Amino acid sequence: MRSRPRLLFYCQHSVGLGHLVRSFALCRGLTDRFEVVLLCGGPIPDALELPAGVALVALPPLGVGPEGMFMSHDARLTVPEARVLRRELLVDTLRAVVPEVVLVELFPFGRAKFASELVPFLSEARRWGARRPLIACSLRDILVRGRRKQAAHDERACRLANRYFDAILVHAERRLPPLDESFRPRTPLDVPVHYTGYVVPNGHRRDRAPAQRERRVVVSAGGGLVGEQLLSTALDAHRLLRDDERLAMTLIAGPFLPDRAFEDLERRARDAEGVTLLRSVPDLSDELRTASCSISQCGYNTSLEVLRAGLPALVVPYATPQEDEQMRRSRRLTAMGALRMLDPARLDVPTLADELRALPRFSPRRVDLDLDGARRTPVLLERLAAERGMPKPLLALAAAAGGRA
Repeated sequence: MRSRPRLLFYCQHSVGLGHLVRSFALCRGLTDRFEVVLLCGGPIPDALELPAGVALVALPPLGVGPEGMFMSHDARLTVPEARVLRRELLVDTLRAVVPEVVLVELFPFGRAKFASELVPFLSEARRWGARRPLIACSLRDILVRGRRKQAAHDERACRLANRYFDAILVHAERRLPPLDESFRPRTPLDVPVHYTGYVVPNGHRRDRAPAQRERRVVVSAGGGLVGEQLLSTALDAHRLLRDDERLAMTLIAGPFLPDRAFEDLERRARDAEGVTLLRSVPDLSDELRTASCSISQCGYNTSLEVLRAGLPALVVPYATPQEDEQMRRSRRLTAMGALRMLDPARLDVPTLADELRALPRFSPRRVDLDLDGARRTPVLLERLAAERGMPKPLLALAAAAGGRA
């Protein structure tokens, strides 16, 4: 007899660390109610520790490389070879674990490149009939809307969601923003959407004593793969400031910053007074807690940590014609007065130096966010799994008693 139901969680990170960090935070909460097996499709940096009690199944890692090309991170495998092994391992793990819940991060709203492995995986789970698991999607707050064929993408994602999924879990609040702001298919989405609150490590932690703030700016770029320009520009901008303007600076490069770029920063930082360069940190919130201001991109995890720290912050969102998620998050938070934004098209040394001079005088408006998503998600999934097996009359009673989110 199992002491707890089993949950199989698929996570794929391709460019940054955000998806993996959020998935690890979810896993820590999920282990309170489930036996958790994590299917991880990208490399795991040494700085990130696998949550206790989580069994890891490492898929042959695929993702974006330093040159921006989709690649296999296992030198022994080509991309096609890795895809074949991944498809087999996904289905084999599903059959071995026999989970009560399958949780899939982002797909089908993103990760279109991985449909060839996820559709067979989900089809296998659905074939189990009455014995099949609850199948849920784990989503961040804002979806990308910069694709050339966005309408076709949304329509395809909606049809896949309606066919394979029982629930959509959006790790945000309904007001900031609702899913339909960044997802607009023609076909109605029939799958129930549940808002869990935001997910950050120790998101509910509010009782720590205020730290002594140092006269220091923390510059971070998430995983670092697309952060070289921001880090390099910040280092040069620091040199332009007069002694009475200059803050100490901590540069956090990120584990995926290419070695060549890190070595260049390391060489230049040695000659820069008051600059500390770190490859990565286990917890960004600890760095922000003792700093006086922050410069970063505007990914899901970093922006939440900045808001929780309550310090003056400047964001330079990562943006391409196809990737607009960070830009839209930045604009929303700027409009709320929570932080300052510099358009990445204007990022240069003199402009960033001016921003560094002004940033300590900026007073951010406090944004009260629900950060209990990591604790609320396991409770919700446990209830949805139980409801799925209920006869309709009992399900109606549960809903009438407040059982549905």
